[in-house]
Amino acid sequence: MLKKMNVLIIEDEKLAAEKLESMLRETDPEIKVLAKLGSIKESVKWLFQNSADLIFLDIQLSDGISFSIFEQVAVSTPVIFTTAYDQYAIKAFEVNSISYLLKPIRKSDLADSLQKYRNLKSAFGIDFDTLLDQMQGRQPEFRKRFLIQIGEKIKKVEVKEIAYFYVLDKGCYLRTHQGSNYPVDYTLDKLETMIDPSAFFRINRKYLVNMEAISNMVAYSRGRVKLELKPKADDEFDTIVSIDRSAGFKKWLNS
Repeated sequence: MLKKMNVLIIEDEKLAAEKLESMLRETDPEIKVLAKLGSIKESVKWLFQNSADLIFLDIQLSDGISFSIFEQVAVSTPVIFTTAYDQYAIKAFEVNSISYLLKPIRKSDLADSLQKYRNLKSAFGIDFDTLLDQMQGRQPEFRKRFLIQIGEKIKKVEVKEIAYFYVLDKGCYLRTHQGSNYPVDYTLDKLETMIDPSAFFRINRKYLVNMEAISNMVAYSRGRVKLELKPKADDEFDTIVSIDRSAGFKKWLNS
């Protein structure tokens, strides 16, 4: 059984957003609308901090064409575009589109689009990253940077500046080569799918390290490897490659 669907609506006309929300709930009472946003700026900010199962996205927003959202934040969520114009259809399918609805939206078309989403999810599981890559014939793209929000300020951190990601007190953080620490809104499991595996390796349940951050390696008990990182980890015993990852780690070093 599929879980309850969480939806994000990005639409700059308030009445249109409210009507779409109403139609969604009439079509499927189990749908939960997480937010209704009206601009590129607030959509990018929301997507840095949150996620949804499905996005309904108007193409022309109050501050520009919504395709620019995909240039500012990595979005793997499937998208159903809503627009009064049909000239953007080809462009829409170059990003994460699984459907394209022309306004005024008919309830039957909306229901068909939702069913298409369910069919895809049921057939392929929840790995929409892989599914969308296959649909669009594109190669996997890895994150090049992270935007870190600290209070009202947003800082850009390039992936090449990151020495490693680590878990501390149930939170996840990154440490730069210069020794600065910033919180990230992803688990290490998720980060593994976002970062180029040729550059970063998950050595254990606490650390995902950049090869450039490894300053020294020491043979350890039971065939494991103890890493000395630069900048230094808070606890050097946290940077021991786990037994089940040791073979993969050595293969990664030699690749």
